Amino acid sequence: MRVTDERQGEAGGPGGPRAGLPPEVLPEDEGYHKSLKPRHVQMIAMGGAIGVGLFLGTSQRLHNTGPALVLAYAAAGLAAFFVMRALGELVIYKPTAGSFVAYARDFIGDWAGYASGWMYWLNWAMTGVAEITAVGIYVHYWAPDFPQWLSALVALSALLAVNLVSVRMFGELEFWFAALKVLAILAFLVVGIVLVATHAGVGPTYHAELPNLVNSGGFWPKGLWAVLLSLQGVIFAYAAIEMVGISAGEAQDPRKVMPRAINGVVARIALFYVGAVFLLVVVLPWVVYQPDQSPFVTVFAYLGVPGIGGIMNLVVLTAALSSCNSGLYSTGRILRSLSQRGEAPAFTGRMSSRHVPYGGILFTSVVYFAGVVLNVFVPHKAFEIATSIASLGVLTTWATLLYAQIRFRRAAARGEVRRPDYRMPGSPYTNWVTLAFLLVIVCLMVFDSEQQWAVAAIPFLAVFLFTGWKLINRRRTAATRT
Repeated sequence: MRVTDERQGEAGGPGGPRAGLPPEVLPEDEGYHKSLKPRHVQMIAMGGAIGVGLFLGTSQRLHNTGPALVLAYAAAGLAAFFVMRALGELVIYKPTAGSFVAYARDFIGDWAGYASGWMYWLNWAMTGVAEITAVGIYVHYWAPDFPQWLSALVALSALLAVNLVSVRMFGELEFWFAALKVLAILAFLVVGIVLVATHAGVGPTYHAELPNLVNSGGFWPKGLWAVLLSLQGVIFAYAAIEMVGISAGEAQDPRKVMPRAINGVVARIALFYVGAVFLLVVVLPWVVYQPDQSPFVTVFAYLGVPGIGGIMNLVVLTAALSSCNSGLYSTGRILRSLSQRGEAPAFTGRMSSRHVPYGGILFTSVVYFAGVVLNVFVPHKAFEIATSIASLGVLTTWATLLYAQIRFRRAAARGEVRRPDYRMPGSPYTNWVTLAFLLVIVCLMVFDSEQQWAVAAIPFLAVFLFTGWKLINRRRTAATRT
């Protein structure tokens, strides 16, 4: 484990008021400008907790699972809670744009930082390809004759320009993206609660009432096994909540802002996901929802809300744009952290005069642009495969954070570092239970036909990462000898 100068903290040396905490400006954060205001960080955290997985993916999962899907969201939400609290403790100790890559290096080993960084990049590379394709599909709603690849290209070019100009502009754009998503989900929550409280009619034959949970085949119409198989998709729906940790390196007063932002993510997990899914299956029987239509569109359509299709299409389009925007931002910072250790191409470590890691952003954008091109030739199934493989990156990132916090806690017990007051509850037991939960999800992928591509990719990814790490070490050894 690496603690070196981080043991001494700031101001006053070993006995100073910040003993055990690393300096505000770390070597890997040099060049960044703290442009993100508290409202930006809060909305980045909020936006990460609401995505296309909630607005669209919930319908397919309801179709496959039934009302018991709410239990899958609750279980995965509990895991996400512990992941975020583990991240929170590490962020308060060391706010850095390198985030979990830096924590993995410090408390697990250089190899862990390398592997987790590239798996995180894989997650966003695959997710971005699918999301930028989705942008073209959503634009078809208003402009059916406009080429799908061209609308995706225009959107990606605009997002790339925003990310290359300044982090402040990224923060503003993400602020408004998140605001629209939050407004949409809050509108549904308010309407859903009122409908249930008043036992209101929904459409010509249904009423919003608790018996809807069991009236159409029971609470477990597809059995417990279907609920278990849904966990992987539910975990992927929670993906991106960890991005708030990356923003810490460019946030103003991160040790004050981050606890509030992370606590807010945890609260929104319960409200936006578990609460929304529960209301969906109470307002209407689960059999009403169609896998190819947003469940929120279904509810408002049954209520006769005019133009709801266009409104929700705008929300989902915003969610897809937000995902691509976040992918460019986060991978740019992670790739720069890897590059500074010779674990990524040197180009990805370049920083502009505007304090933007443009090398890493451009590196990821090449993959996104390739996705736009492939969209012309490759069937839709290829993009389902991409999102399946992306889920491996999510699971790796979460597992890294949980284990890094365990090792951090051990270092604190040895007196090498000092834990902040904001701590992971129940550690290390909650860490191990959550890690076991994530392992179970990986094992369940074997039995899900839609996830078998991800399972097949595991040995290839392992060989790729192992070979890359060996080559990096060989190069480092040769450089040391010379």
